[in-house]
Amino acid sequence: MKKVSFIGLGVMGFPMAGHLQKAGYDVTVYNRTTQKSQDWVEQYGGAMASAPFIAVMDSDIVFVCVGNDDDLRQVILGPQGVFAGMKAKAILVDHTTASATVARELAQQAAKLKLGFLDAPVSGGEAGAINGQLSIMVGGEQKKYAAVETAMQSYAKFSKLLGPVGSGQLAKMMNQICIAGVIQGLAEALHFGQNAGLDCAQVVEVISQGAAGSWQMDNRHKSMLKGEYDFGFAVDWMRKDLDIALTEAKNNGSTLPLTALVDKFYADVQQNGGNRWDTSSLLTRL
Repeated sequence: MKKVSFIGLGVMGFPMAGHLQKAGYDVTVYNRTTQKSQDWVEQYGGAMASAPFIAVMDSDIVFVCVGNDDDLRQVILGPQGVFAGMKAKAILVDHTTASATVARELAQQAAKLKLGFLDAPVSGGEAGAINGQLSIMVGGEQKKYAAVETAMQSYAKFSKLLGPVGSGQLAKMMNQICIAGVIQGLAEALHFGQNAGLDCAQVVEVISQGAAGSWQMDNRHKSMLKGEYDFGFAVDWMRKDLDIALTEAKNNGSTLPLTALVDKFYADVQQNGGNRWDTSSLLTRL
């Protein structure tokens, strides 16, 4: 049985680590809030550790899924961090949505320690994590990717190596750019339809079968029409991701006018108390 570790048991990491345990891996988990680790062990078995460096000892693969660049540095670097406990030639797979800059920084440090590193952000949201249907965008070396691909399949429907370290994060930025535009378009369409006196649910039943169809339309239009926004990815996290994308765009000379505009719209949603609403709450500001 291959020994692995999972660092970060949030809404994504908790079920992802569970899929690894159910797939037959010997999983040790760590979370900064100890109760989360206790809950995970109670639900799935496995083991928990009191510090990152303890959790990863003897593991062949270490998976990390935390909040942002600073969180990554906190759990990976330093005397109690992940790198301090990993054995030589073990591979760290970072599922955090973070910057390409921090991915390259951590990869360089890993190489000095004779460790492997892959940046591998995911898409599919909480439902995708729970159902084991995530899509994974990976940056790094082919040999390292091949060594972890089977393990990732326990919670993913698709994964692909897209280039050197940082490529996964850059691809995730593209993913979030696409989502922002699609949700804004759906919000405006529903707003327009309601003001026009149409039965929007019936309209969506029709237009979802054509070129306007999308995952957001299929999975969010009903809750949007009901004014319910307790599903999936929070506005706070989306703004974090869009900030990463907009910063990278400045660095590489890209112009993202729609993304910048939708980011401002999400700021309006935050000002209206919607920090923890899901991303479909763009409709509320209309």
